Amino acid sequence: MLAHSDWKHDNVFEGVAENGNTLLFDADAAHTHGPSPMEALLMALCACTSVDVVSILKKKREPVTGLRVSAAAEQAAEAPRVFTHIKLTYAASGKLSRKAVEDAVGLSKNKYCSVSKMLEKAATIEYEIVLLDGEQEP
Repeated sequence: MLAHSDWKHDNVFEGVAENGNTLLFDADAAHTHGPSPMEALLMALCACTSVDVVSILKKKREPVTGLRVSAAAEQAAEAPRVFTHIKLTYAASGKLSRKAVEDAVGLSKNKYCSVSKMLEKAATIEYEIVLLDGEQEP
């Protein structure tokens, strides 16, 4: 895997992946051109675990109709301002059993999500699960 970034102007940088996909990063406080690199890392965590959870639920033939993973993170007060604590909230839709969702989240956190495994070296990661359509019988 290869990537690079190009300085565009002010505090705006364009990240470019090996396949040509791009993402603008904005290090200004207002972030008007895109996320900061740390915001992008947090979004990558949410996306990585989302991919796992949806895939696992589909393999279990669970009728998942929606998933939003939200992250709230705390950073160290001094540089480097690494994440020290992250709370993920999994809001899942569909007639899902809580156990199936808990199993999928556990597998993502403990086995499959590469971003989570890297971040947990610096930060405590906890999570909660919210079933938007209510809890279904197993």
